[in-house]
Amino acid sequence: MSESLNPQGNPAVLTEMPRYEYAPETARPGQPLGVPGLNLLLFGLTLITTTMAGAYIGGGELTLAHPLTSLAALFNGLSFSIPLLAILLFHELGHFITARRNGVMASYPYFIPAPFPSLFIIGTFGAFIRMKSPPRSRRVMFDVGAAGPWAGMILAIPFTILGLKMSTVLPMEQAQGGLELGNSIVFWSLARWTLGVDPNSVMVNMHAIAFAGWIGMFVTSLNLLPVGQLDGGHVIYALFGRRHRLISRLFVLTAIMLVVVPYLMSWHYWAGWILWVAILLMLGLGHPTTVDADTPLDPRRRLFAWATIVLFVITFIPVPLSFTPPPGQPGEKSQVYDVITQPPAPPTAHTRAF
Repeated sequence: MSESLNPQGNPAVLTEMPRYEYAPETARPGQPLGVPGLNLLLFGLTLITTTMAGAYIGGGELTLAHPLTSLAALFNGLSFSIPLLAILLFHELGHFITARRNGVMASYPYFIPAPFPSLFIIGTFGAFIRMKSPPRSRRVMFDVGAAGPWAGMILAIPFTILGLKMSTVLPMEQAQGGLELGNSIVFWSLARWTLGVDPNSVMVNMHAIAFAGWIGMFVTSLNLLPVGQLDGGHVIYALFGRRHRLISRLFVLTAIMLVVVPYLMSWHYWAGWILWVAILLMLGLGHPTTVDADTPLDPRRRLFAWATIVLFVITFIPVPLSFTPPPGQPGEKSQVYDVITQPPAPPTAHTRAF
């Protein structure tokens, strides 16, 4: 995700929230961007918090009273933190390298560690870069905005496949209920192809690497929401120009309906979409203009723009999180993926298809 400076200095949480400060400064090949000491510090802290989160996901206990056991749990947590940070880093480097190549001043990535990894299950709020000068044209805007999601997916897909291959398929009867993670089209397809069985008919004891891949795809989807100044907003602005405001408003309405309609029909829904609507309205549905706002995308970029929209569709999850009652309690049954991978730790989260 990329962030451009604005007087208010709005932070980013698992998405980009850029505001432009129109300065004449542009990047030149080999031009340093300053000592990235803060960037390295934040990355190190995020590595610690995500590794701790991975340890908790694996059922480990972190306590000073048992240092050897805690170190072993942290070592196991690396199987979650390393692939997750690699996906986020590739996403940000996609923005960074593309921005620099197009003469846009951009900072190194800033990672955001999450406090209390035992509560914030993935240990991070994501990462962002700062764009300190506006892209010259809609074409450059598209290149910078789309590069991040595609770069992240380059790692998210193989990590997901690897993690699923290391996962264990169990009979549906062993499903325990609880917190479940939703399926996108691409994740369900990868599970079907990798496991060689219908994911709707089994329970999968999912490896931490696969969970990191799921998060990477979910972050990609959030970044590609076609609203305002997210990555998806950049793509929509570059593709449709002034009509991007209408598309942003329509998606906000869609997000509201993703909660209202299922609630009225007593279906599963994710109340988090209401929070996202509030965030998006607070940030604004508009998009800052580029220096050249009239030149449309060339045919090649237009094709890639539509491909990026398809990427959003296949990674989008209408219900990312839900709760299924344990066996014996009222509630529908469906396929689940256990996130916990370290036996004999009890499962705490699952994924389901919708």
